Amino acid sequence: MPAKSAAQQKAAGAALAAKRGAMKKSGLKGASKSMEASMSEAELEKMASTKRKGKKEHASEH
Repeated sequence: MPAKSAAQQKAAGAALAAKRGAMKKSGLKGASKSMEASMSEAELEKMASTKRKGKKEHASEH
């Protein structure tokens, strides 16, 4: 599932880094913390690899 916003893509990237051991899980906050716990590495990779060009910063923006 591709990211719908730049913020979602960034959160997925942070969660993926923690899942792979590149950063501490204790450093995660908010959405990235719940993503790390609830999504597989493959799902996070797919979401994190979404291109940001043309995406809104947050999905709720008009």
